[in-house]
Amino acid sequence: MFKQRVLTALVLAPVMIVGIFFLPLKPFAFFIAAIATLGAWEWANIAGYQRTWSRVVYALVVFVCLYISARFLRVFPEWLIVYLALGTLWWAIAFALVQSYPSGTRLWQSRPIRALLGLCVLVPMWVGFMHLKEQPHSSLLIFYVMLIVWGADTGAYFSGKRWGNTKLAPEVSPGKSWAGFWGGFATTLLIALLFGLYIDNWVEPLTLENSWKLLAITVVTMVISVLGDLVESMMKRYRGIKDSSSLLPGHGGVLDRIDSMAAAVPVFAFCMVVLDWGLSP
Repeated sequence: MFKQRVLTALVLAPVMIVGIFFLPLKPFAFFIAAIATLGAWEWANIAGYQRTWSRVVYALVVFVCLYISARFLRVFPEWLIVYLALGTLWWAIAFALVQSYPSGTRLWQSRPIRALLGLCVLVPMWVGFMHLKEQPHSSLLIFYVMLIVWGADTGAYFSGKRWGNTKLAPEVSPGKSWAGFWGGFATTLLIALLFGLYIDNWVEPLTLENSWKLLAITVVTMVISVLGDLVESMMKRYRGIKDSSSLLPGHGGVLDRIDSMAAAVPVFAFCMVVLDWGLSP
């Protein structure tokens, strides 16, 4: 298993680095759309559509929704905030669903509802990535969101392993603990501090107001990234499966790798727009 994880990571890492950080805008849009479409193929199984043809149809539906969104936002860019707001609203609803599991499953147990929830995850993720890609210093911003997610995961792993007695959501993900959450929170605050110092010294002077905005955006994004992982765990637990697929040997499926990012990216982008925060060209 460990050998498979390493080999898969060695193949995926350069693909992801080139795709996210070096592709121009249009190829980048197709690259993220391809990831979302693969995620949709897996989500169809999570939603209860097990036949190959139904999973392919669902993946095509998601891709078409992404294409329509791209064309629509190109003509009406002012609707970006609506997409991001709806995506953020979904994660607020998801918090309530995780809290109410398993008693609240009656609200989303039907396959069409679960399929619709997949759109709520994947479409805002793509829109959020595109918004970040269009910003000055886009690679730096995308990398920072990744750091938030990785920091939350890494801090949670080590602190949870050491002090994780009280479970965060035992019915959904028994491995997650409150100690892990606070460890991830502390790690993310450290990352925000270091990132702020980097911005202030190497990119542009960081005012006190913008420092507080950056901190607020970071904290909200970190919390939502944890929720992204919990939501996929909840869906898989209800479905009775361990991984979203076996597309990535040793790692599970695409959704297993991007669940936290799918939540973090649109919320990070939404907070940027609402708080009017960004980096100058």
